[in-house]
Amino acid sequence: MKNCFYLLFAVLLFSCNSKEKKAVENLPSKPQEQELMTELYGSWVGDFIAEERSNDSGETEMYSNKINISIKKITSSEVTGRSIVAGNNRPLTGRMTKKGDKVHFILNEPGDDKNDGFFDFEIKNDTLLVGMWTANNPNKDVRKRSFTLTKKEFRYNPYVMLPEEGMYVDYQNPKIEKIKYEKEESEDGENTAIENDETDGYENASLYRVASEKIVTLNSSIQKFKESDLKNLKKIDLQILRNTIFARHGFSFKTKTIRQFFNQVEWYIPMYTNVNDKLTPVEKSNIAILKRFEKYAEDNYDSFGR
Repeated sequence: MKNCFYLLFAVLLFSCNSKEKKAVENLPSKPQEQELMTELYGSWVGDFIAEERSNDSGETEMYSNKINISIKKITSSEVTGRSIVAGNNRPLTGRMTKKGDKVHFILNEPGDDKNDGFFDFEIKNDTLLVGMWTANNPNKDVRKRSFTLTKKEFRYNPYVMLPEEGMYVDYQNPKIEKIKYEKEESEDGENTAIENDETDGYENASLYRVASEKIVTLNSSIQKFKESDLKNLKKIDLQILRNTIFARHGFSFKTKTIRQFFNQVEWYIPMYTNVNDKLTPVEKSNIAILKRFEKYAEDNYDSFGR
């Protein structure tokens, strides 16, 4: 008798669950919001320029970086996207308002990173995205950055090269040396140098690493390097050749030393913070041999000024 009771209870329970499941399935689904202004979707790219620094700033951040504000979705209630700059790839959420021919956005980074802030910008005539970024942290080195961005489409192209007319100087890592200078004498034979017990006859000079023309003639994505291709190159040449591979894939560089060489390159668009799964066999081979040569290569320093 007890077994019959348990069997009947199980049947009733199964029947109730089935009815509840069907009732849930029959509920009308929440209508998705209509997407708006899809022509604005995509990557907006340009310079991210420091406008305001903290008073006690040691200027640890670069004056200008290349940024990509990627707009993913626009509805009447929410806008989603991403900001990609200086090795950071952050989600954006916020709102859009439209008044006349002006489209205004306020988009927030999550706020759980020391570099997060919010973007306040307008898109003008569907061609220019102009605005200001403000840091959440008021003590951050750079508290405000301005930007004027244009819409660009990213496509991997292994044939793009660094511009030949560029000067590739590592301004981020100068070497300070005391350089001896000749003391000038006045007409009466007196020494006119400023007297200083430690530096009399010497002056501090900033010396910089300067890349050779090889960085604009060797293609590290197409040509599989041999040792003979690299044996006479300077360390800075090897570093730039290796990182040009990553730049072609849209890698966003965190290191200032590398960013300085690509920020002003027209074809470079920061898209990702990891591109390892996008590298070709030739590129992987070249990265390995370039890193091996970098370990033992040296650099010459020049007094080339800024």
